[in-house]
Amino acid sequence: MRHEGLVSACTRFPDGREFRYEVESSPASVTPDAFLSDKGLTVRLPETSVLAWATIEQVSIRGEQPLVEGEKLAILIEKDFACLAPREGEDESDMYLHPQSESGEGRG
Repeated sequence: MRHEGLVSACTRFPDGREFRYEVESSPASVTPDAFLSDKGLTVRLPETSVLAWATIEQVSIRGEQPLVEGEKLAILIEKDFACLAPREGEDESDMYLHPQSESGEGRG
C-alpha cells in the first residue's frame, strides 16, 4: 500500500458470491471514509496518514464517519502481523513482522 496506494482482496462464499473490499490511500482525503456499493466496500484513508502509518510502529488508523440520525460508523484499519509461530498453509510474505518477534522490526 505504501507504494501503490491500494490494497484489495476478495472473500468467496460457498454459494458462489463474493465480497470485495479495498483500502485506498488518497491525497484528497482528510479523514477515513467508507463507501459501500454493489462492487463491495472501499475504505479511503488520507495519504499522509497512510505514509506515516506504514513507516512507524503505529498499529492502526482510526476514524469515525457520520451517519444519518447522529449515528457514527467506526473505521479501524490495522497492520497485519506475521504469527510468532509458523502455521501450515499460511503465506505471511507480505505481513509486518510481529512486534514480539526476535528482530521486532516492521517490514513496511
